[in-house]
Amino acid sequence: MRLLKRQPLAGVSTSNQFSLTEFRPSNIPPVYAILSRRWGPDEVTLKDVESGTAETKADYRKLEFCAEQAAHDGIVYFWIDTCCIDKANNTELSEAINSMFKWYQNATKCYVYLADVPIYNSAGGTPTKDQWEAAFQKSEWFDRGWTLQELIAPQAVEFFSVEGKKLGDKMSLEGPIHQVTGIPIDALRGKPLAQFDEQERLSWTARRETTIEEDAVYCLLGIFDTHMPLIYGEGRQKALARLQREIRISADPALLVASDTPWVVPFERNPRFTGRETQLGDLQGKLFAKGHTSKIAITGLGGVGKTQLVLELLYRTKTKHKGCSVLWIPATNTESLHQGYLIVARQLEIAGHEDDKADVKKLVQDYLSKEDTGQWLLVFDNADDIHMWMTPLPTPARQDVEGSVQISSGQPSRLIDYLPKSKRGCIIFTTRDRKAAAKLAQQNIITVPEMSETAARELLKKCLATPDLVDHLPDATALLAALTHLPLAIAQAAAYINANGITLADYLSLLDEKEEETIEVLSEEFEDGGRYHEVKNPVATTWLISFEQIRQHDPLAAEYLSFIACINSRNIPQSLLPSESSRKRELEAIGTLTAYSFVSRRPVESALDVHRLVHLATRNWLRKEGMLSQWMEKTITRLEEVFPDDDHDNRSIWRIYLPHVRQVLESDLISNSGEKRMALVWRYGQCLYSDGRWSEAEASFNEILATEMKTLDEESPSVLSSMAWLASTYSNQGRWEEAEQLQVQVVETFRTNLGAEHPSTLTSMANLAFTWKGLGRDVEAVQLMKDCVQRQTRILGAKHPDSLSSHLAIDEWELEHSRR
Repeated sequence: MRLLKRQPLAGVSTSNQFSLTEFRPSNIPPVYAILSRRWGPDEVTLKDVESGTAETKADYRKLEFCAEQAAHDGIVYFWIDTCCIDKANNTELSEAINSMFKWYQNATKCYVYLADVPIYNSAGGTPTKDQWEAAFQKSEWFDRGWTLQELIAPQAVEFFSVEGKKLGDKMSLEGPIHQVTGIPIDALRGKPLAQFDEQERLSWTARRETTIEEDAVYCLLGIFDTHMPLIYGEGRQKALARLQREIRISADPALLVASDTPWVVPFERNPRFTGRETQLGDLQGKLFAKGHTSKIAITGLGGVGKTQLVLELLYRTKTKHKGCSVLWIPATNTESLHQGYLIVARQLEIAGHEDDKADVKKLVQDYLSKEDTGQWLLVFDNADDIHMWMTPLPTPARQDVEGSVQISSGQPSRLIDYLPKSKRGCIIFTTRDRKAAAKLAQQNIITVPEMSETAARELLKKCLATPDLVDHLPDATALLAALTHLPLAIAQAAAYINANGITLADYLSLLDEKEEETIEVLSEEFEDGGRYHEVKNPVATTWLISFEQIRQHDPLAAEYLSFIACINSRNIPQSLLPSESSRKRELEAIGTLTAYSFVSRRPVESALDVHRLVHLATRNWLRKEGMLSQWMEKTITRLEEVFPDDDHDNRSIWRIYLPHVRQVLESDLISNSGEKRMALVWRYGQCLYSDGRWSEAEASFNEILATEMKTLDEESPSVLSSMAWLASTYSNQGRWEEAEQLQVQVVETFRTNLGAEHPSTLTSMANLAFTWKGLGRDVEAVQLMKDCVQRQTRILGAKHPDSLSSHLAIDEWELEHSRR
């Protein structure tokens, strides 16, 4: 908690006569005052106090009033919300709002400044109490949501007119206050709020308003003696539902486990899970090691059942550890990792995770590293790319409101550095790469071996629609041997047998017929690391048979599978698939792919996942058929149709589409200069830019510029636009010299070709001015921006957003200069 204190005036400039002191909860002074008022348009902020510019604000008089009144009452410290809370820090804001009622409750005095209640009339005379009491009851202060707790929580609440004259206190004015608010006199006198039922307390805010709709609920946290994270953007109804849930849990803590323990697991429990009791025992023995964070890596051949093993462990953990949060993040690549962190942050209701500029990975790390978070188990699935974990991340520059650059500091430099640490937590990785396992979990590695023949036979029996087929032991033994007892191969073979109503011997004969061709198709993709047998690869054989069967009997399903092979294998929105006029055919096609276990439906989202081995096998199949390049072109065309622009309203769409676009753009099977591909690269780069991923956006704009320069003149509008975007990525990374070089060229060319007052010229001038400001060339920056403002005002109008933005920049720069 920060508190204000007025410095002695002797030897101190009037612009710096207030200081801030930060106190831990254990050493907050026992005596302090607080100010309550209706916010004005120019309130003094924390930044104003720290920079010594508070006196320049129109509402500085309120700070002066509070300081003078506190001094009159012999109180040294006082608290004003806008001056004492860093609202730009979402974590601090959330903690402050959850603590505010207690701060008001412990205050010695609460001064209510009523800017709309005068005590002197226009003639200069003193009005009667009846006159100012009428204005008192009409005051907007009683209409605001946040003032409810400011009225109820403090023991001593004193009301003052706009002139700073005391009107009375909560006790002497309880009658008028009761009339205007409907709050019972007992509540105003300090009767415990728990003695008023939920509906009555909710009714106290019925006529009150808040600027932000969720605040209509958040202002009630103290009224109900509860705490919860702030999620701005969730809407009032969802916020109210969360509050009411917290109220119920406060009344019955047993509900906490049933309703609030986070569970972020994308798959249902596998009813066909078989065996693996040795590995499950090893895992359970390593969970939640005392004194440090448990880290365990599960490794083994792709398709051996690593993920299914972890799923079974999670569901057993859910039963054994009732209050344990269980979280799941796909770690196939940085895109899936980022999406997974977002889902986890949303489920954990971490404050600030919806902020576009938030480092969600850091928010999750900090949240889970706190001991009061409780017990948790975090899974990173498919953590195969160790380079992704160990390579230093780019450190983007951030630009503050004055235009100067601040380089992020104190942030994790690699993905592995984002792992949370808590003696109550456990992290599990699944990976096909044992080296990755050793780096991620050191010696805590559990290898999932090939299934025994007995377990494999039991699994096959569970998977078959006609379990009696397994009773013919010679066929079952031969088939399972051909499938190398691999769970994924067994499940897919069973799906084919079930769909076609054939025997084990029939399926075995198909394997014998296709074996040589299948090994040839998949040898390049799957031979690395020695994870597959050299002469037999029954997983691939199963897939090839299924590919041909699907293509023959369900062409649309084959089209979907071919399309999916060209994009990312995880979280595929069904809206991304090639359009089909018949909804019935769409459902049947997806049903076919699901029946073969090629894809799985996400239980909540309208999205699909395809196993990565299936994904690679399909690509090989298409390559062998000479169709991969053709399908890449079709995929580019489809993505170019559905991938939206970078408008903020489209963010939820393009963030999900980004991994799929990236997968296609990285392919070397299609022309880099194709029209549709370049259009897709352009929008992809803009979306990355809007997402604050400057270095990735830079690569896209560099590619566009290089391609354009091969066929277009350097002064082409398209080339200049690409240069301008590329320069902006440089600026956002603090690479001012590179940005300037491009921007000077853009400005000069626009001036020559379009004229000095063309909107494009003016925009490029403003961008160059910001770059010069970043380079410390303040005089040139101000001069150029002034020239820009004059032209924008004349051409675009004074109220045009560009004119206003440029004018604001000049004002800020000149104010900054005046303080030096």
